[in-house]
Amino acid sequence: MSKFKKKKGGEMPAVNTASLPDIVFMLLFFFMVATVMRKDTLKIKNSLPAADQVEKLAKRNLLMYIYAGKPSESYKQFGSEARIQLNDKFADVSEIPAFIAAERADKREEEVPFLTTVLSVDKDTNMGLVSDVKQKLREVNALKINYKTRKGNLIDSPK
Repeated sequence: MSKFKKKKGGEMPAVNTASLPDIVFMLLFFFMVATVMRKDTLKIKNSLPAADQVEKLAKRNLLMYIYAGKPSESYKQFGSEARIQLNDKFADVSEIPAFIAAERADKREEEVPFLTTVLSVDKDTNMGLVSDVKQKLREVNALKINYKTRKGNLIDSPK
């Protein structure tokens, strides 16, 4: 007679699901923390011009966005001329220095030299407004400027 007996009914034991809720909540919290929500709500029309040599910027937390374009359909009460949007409100060109100062104050001191101003300008916006914005940026020494575009061929893209 042998000391060890073989089990006759070789059934697999049931899968233990006791830790499943912990795993689900851990994934939920991870995605809640890691997901970046949209920072600004666009109040302007912003169909970007096409460019064939486009690069993605690496550090998104070091970007300051200035939007320019005509107010969208739901904001027609602000007129039909091209306007500037800083964060979530329409602004005048004279408010740009205060906006830049506030953005610089939100960042750590060692990050301030690496801040880049991104101009997201509608393709139908007149160049005079863009020139005024750039002049104000020069006054506050925000000289790193990047234009936001969409990838495409300028010749083939429709006007």
